[in-house]
Amino acid sequence: MSGGEQKPERYYVGVDVGTGSVRAALVDQSGVLLAFADQPIKKWEPQFNHHEQSSEDIWAACCVVTKKVVQGIDLNQIRGLGFDATCSLVVLDKQFRPLPVNHEEDSHRNVIMWLDHRAVSQVNRINETKHGVLQYVGGVMSVEMQAPKLLWLKENLRETCWDKAGHFFDLPDFLSWKATGVTARSLCSLVCKWTYSAERGWDDSFWKMIGLEDFVADNYSKIGNQVLPPGASLGNGLTPEAARDLGLLPGIAVAASLIDAHAGGLGVIGADVKGHGLVCEGQPVTSRLAVICGTSSCHMGISEDPIFVPGVWGPYFSAMVPGFWLNEGGQSVTGKLIDHMVEGHAAFPELQVKATARCQSVYAYLNSHLDLIKKAQPVGFLTVDLHVWPDFHGNRSPLADLTLKGMVTGLKLSQDLDDLAILYLATIQAIALGTRFIIEAMETAGHSISTLFLCGGLSKNPLFVQMHADITGMPVVLSQEVESVLVGAAILGACASGDFASVQEAMAKMSKVGNVVFPRLQDKKYYDKKYQVFLKLVEHQKEYLAIMNDN
Repeated sequence: MSGGEQKPERYYVGVDVGTGSVRAALVDQSGVLLAFADQPIKKWEPQFNHHEQSSEDIWAACCVVTKKVVQGIDLNQIRGLGFDATCSLVVLDKQFRPLPVNHEEDSHRNVIMWLDHRAVSQVNRINETKHGVLQYVGGVMSVEMQAPKLLWLKENLRETCWDKAGHFFDLPDFLSWKATGVTARSLCSLVCKWTYSAERGWDDSFWKMIGLEDFVADNYSKIGNQVLPPGASLGNGLTPEAARDLGLLPGIAVAASLIDAHAGGLGVIGADVKGHGLVCEGQPVTSRLAVICGTSSCHMGISEDPIFVPGVWGPYFSAMVPGFWLNEGGQSVTGKLIDHMVEGHAAFPELQVKATARCQSVYAYLNSHLDLIKKAQPVGFLTVDLHVWPDFHGNRSPLADLTLKGMVTGLKLSQDLDDLAILYLATIQAIALGTRFIIEAMETAGHSISTLFLCGGLSKNPLFVQMHADITGMPVVLSQEVESVLVGAAILGACASGDFASVQEAMAKMSKVGNVVFPRLQDKKYYDKKYQVFLKLVEHQKEYLAIMNDN
């Protein structure tokens, strides 16, 4: 500032707990990442479809990364702290100590991960009730939500876990409690994963109907009876104990948290797009779809009025952007599927050797290899006779059918690097075709979407991004900061600090457009045909099932 002292810079810390690691960033008021750190976290799979973690291990990793990103910074300039995390279930006793979520009675493993599918029987019974709350999750509850997992614990670990439990937290809420000592829950977690309603609160009849009347009897104290909007300041901020753990000053503002995908949506969807030649420039923010692509993919669309989309979660009021309804489509374990297809191929060892020799990731090598073998045709045309249905872990949206399986048609006897590259391409195309399937369901129900905003690990892969543009026929906007989820978490901290008047103001000032990738419209006819085949695959899978089940 001229003629006076310059205002000291204000910083915010965002912490993101993903499936396999914890990441933290120091972010300034304009949304620029100044420091980044990550730390792996442990995962256990004691049996098929059981996936567990440790809340103590996760918190320790949060402390490691936060200390790293604030090194050398005047701690008085750090104004706020925001957390996001996967929607995993944390179980603690009445003294806030970990309880086992497993038959081995290992209390260190006290987190049922979001991708855990142990509660299939429970979710089927919940869906058979056809209770009214189910209309807010696309008509069918997912096995990845919390009610079926809670019912599983009651039915399977009554003495060792359920009867001793004092607190069931969504992981983002566990982190904000650990930082502040405040047990208030975020509206985001409770609305999206626990059937809470922003307008009506808990529905007693639902919990009684599914056999979890225990929660009603104690006024929901174990799952949350104080609820705050994301970005709201919690209690008196950071406790002295948490401040020591994290390497920050006590009293720093700590925000009510978000689920990780929602933090990604917050970090991208509000960016100013002027001057990029995008159709959404003159349209409301409701014309944008945020796609957060990591271990799984989440499709976040907002609307001014509630829109009910069969097979798509929501509408959830104020769960991501205050004042807007959120619909959340999703594809389970997309990033994991790409790894599965590539790593399971006979040519994978050869790929590893060649990628290492070139100092590239296996995916960067595969992308350049596809460019080599495509000759004169567009790269996407290499899969003219190879088609993939990507639901190897069931379908989240828009079919909401966890019994669906993956499919590949068009395999040959050869297993060389060319075949691996083309299978990798077909898998990425299948994920993009699944996104098109979700968008069509949302538009049929009343959404009007013109532009995709991508973030997350897979958005760093240019082939993944181009296929999403080509297959949906929509431009894809990438953020200037590739770590949009961390920007979203930092936006929460910025709101809690009071430095911005609203979440919307912080979004507009801290989200920035980077690259814009436009669809190759000349390839539209080819991808329309691929989409026809894509829809036929699931139709045929259901026919096969009917034949095999016919008495």
